[in-house]
Amino acid sequence: MKINIFTVTSSLHDKDAVNAVSDEFLSPLQEALCIDFNMAGADFSTIGTGGLDLIYVRTGGAEGIFKQLLPGMLAKGIRRFYLLTSGKSNSLPASLEILSYLRSEGLRGEVLHGNTRYLASRIMLLLQIEDAFNTLKNKKIGVIGKPSDWLIASHASARDIKEKLGVKMEDIPMEELLKEIAGAKGNTSGPDAPMKKDITASWPGAVKILEALRAVVEMHGLGALTLRCFDLLGSVGNTGCLALATLNSEGIPSSCEGDVPALLSMMIARALLGKSGFQANPSRIDTTSGEILFAHCTIPLDMVDSWCLDTHFESGIGVGIHGVFPSGPVTVFKVSGDLGRYYIAEGELICNQYEDNLCRTQILVRTDPQKTRYFLEEPIGNHHIVLPYRCAALLEAFMKSLQA
Repeated sequence: MKINIFTVTSSLHDKDAVNAVSDEFLSPLQEALCIDFNMAGADFSTIGTGGLDLIYVRTGGAEGIFKQLLPGMLAKGIRRFYLLTSGKSNSLPASLEILSYLRSEGLRGEVLHGNTRYLASRIMLLLQIEDAFNTLKNKKIGVIGKPSDWLIASHASARDIKEKLGVKMEDIPMEELLKEIAGAKGNTSGPDAPMKKDITASWPGAVKILEALRAVVEMHGLGALTLRCFDLLGSVGNTGCLALATLNSEGIPSSCEGDVPALLSMMIARALLGKSGFQANPSRIDTTSGEILFAHCTIPLDMVDSWCLDTHFESGIGVGIHGVFPSGPVTVFKVSGDLGRYYIAEGELICNQYEDNLCRTQILVRTDPQKTRYFLEEPIGNHHIVLPYRCAALLEAFMKSLQA
């Protein structure tokens, strides 16, 4: 991904002196990043067309120039402004004035100021964030069958999602999926996978659901989906657990029960890290030890060391997934439906377990005991996303970039 440098400079300053300061400032930064800068200069016509845009405020007295340029940048869809400052020629004071103005207008921004090592580190983080925004931009979420009735706190704001992430939502009737399921071929040969319980009779139907969801994804051009999966228990006598596990592993974030906030959390994690996330219920919490038991009947197949087939827990029918989560660090993540709140906690996987009275994939995570109070006092709904690595700093930086 390229780094574009745009400049704002007061005409009151000596041109040669300003250019000398710019070379002295940018050369070591470019060397530290090992990325060639695209020097756009004072021509802002290409801003917002790709890459990470940095606005180098080269001198004091540039505030008015920036204000004149702002409407054009807003018209191009720019909503995050990164102000690079050298610390010379009154660059920092001008940047602070500009950022204060942006904030007063309800816009997001940041002053990039410090030594070369810090700036290089921060810019690399911003590159990841901007790349994630570009990945999410214009993605379409399919909400198949509306959120489940019990998710009374897990609805989402289509306006906020479009405005903050550039992601669109589309409601798709369950009847459309059921029609595709009826016409799917399925797989009558039986599962070529280990089974914790005999689900042979349910296998063809589970594969039909997968084939039908793939067809809906293609027809609607979906980049992600959430499914009101419990409706399938009555209508086709099966579950979407296998289908969602497979679609996630194929790079299409897919959440259960019509839970859009959980899906957004999965999409953000994948855009930032290129990895799947495990949507799960916090089933037990020990606030003294910091241990949380997470469980669900499906898990992305690309997240587990091994897996076998089981029934769906609540109904005892269909095909569920019992996955073995890899040992090591984890991060628990969740965003609200308007993207205004979020929860992030790093921890360690203590063990995988299996109890017959819980959803089929079960993992025990230990985190800071203080972090567990959130679940009992101010949770963002029920489902949370467990990621198999430490990534709190990156997630935090991304979420802060959404806050006005």
